[in-house]
Amino acid sequence: MPNIVEKKLIHIDAAGQVLGRVATIVAKNLMGKHKAFYTPHLNVGDRVVITNAAKVKVTGAKLKNKVYYRHTGYPHGLRSETLGSLMIRRPDEALRRAVEGMLPKNKLRSRRMANLRIYAREERAE
Repeated sequence: MPNIVEKKLIHIDAAGQVLGRVATIVAKNLMGKHKAFYTPHLNVGDRVVITNAAKVKVTGAKLKNKVYYRHTGYPHGLRSETLGSLMIRRPDEALRRAVEGMLPKNKLRSRRMANLRIYAREERAE
């Protein structure tokens, strides 16, 4: 079956749309759940290109209250960053993290994420 799967290119304009709503649509398309022959153990999803990630909306007080954590690997190396500061610094990263969190946590996750391209502005390199 993997040899006959045709992967389409889906373009999504995120301007004015809510972050979580866009992420669910993208995750569904990356997994291939919209196709009749969806199989959980195969990468049958489409390629997705998102533009205008900087213009995505966030509801509620998530810009101040939602915190992303990472650890440097050194003692006392826990670093935190709010969604608001991440949106200013790298808006494409905020959308990428939202989509990655909605994909199944298995070996196909990185292969599915390789089919995703996110651009902060309208112009994109093809």
